[in-house]
Amino acid sequence: MKTLVLGIGNTLLTDEGVGIHVLQALEPKLAHLRDVNLLDGGTLSFTLAGPIEEADALIVVDAANIKKSPGEWALLEGEEMDAFLMSNRKSTVHEVGLTDLRAIAILAGHWPQKRAMLAIQPDVIDWGETPSPAVAAAIPPVCAAIQKLLERWQHVD
Repeated sequence: MKTLVLGIGNTLLTDEGVGIHVLQALEPKLAHLRDVNLLDGGTLSFTLAGPIEEADALIVVDAANIKKSPGEWALLEGEEMDAFLMSNRKSTVHEVGLTDLRAIAILAGHWPQKRAMLAIQPDVIDWGETPSPAVAAAIPPVCAAIQKLLERWQHVD
């Protein structure tokens, strides 16, 4: 099963870059997995449609307004992820782009059946290259949740 882990964000804007920081933390932990591709999605682009369509499974990591305390996070799977993207159009700086990528994948006939989003509540969105302490503290548990999700998906067809 080919899995795409897509980190989204701008690492020049403190907590906004958390998706990329999570990818950087995951890289050494997942380097041995041939079928897992970590991709820096930056601030999104239509060029990401291809990798999403080619994936059997998709995990998106992004800062999002999930109405929780800074650094808290949520795992949204399958239709729960879709509902979040469609109903919270102002949930992230990128959700219009992610929603558009979803629509392209659906039109092309391949929106991965196994899909999840790890949404992390930001604290500070301002110039800076490192996440706030609250968001930085969320990176290890989010990485662990991704690893558990990958293990579960590998064993369930």
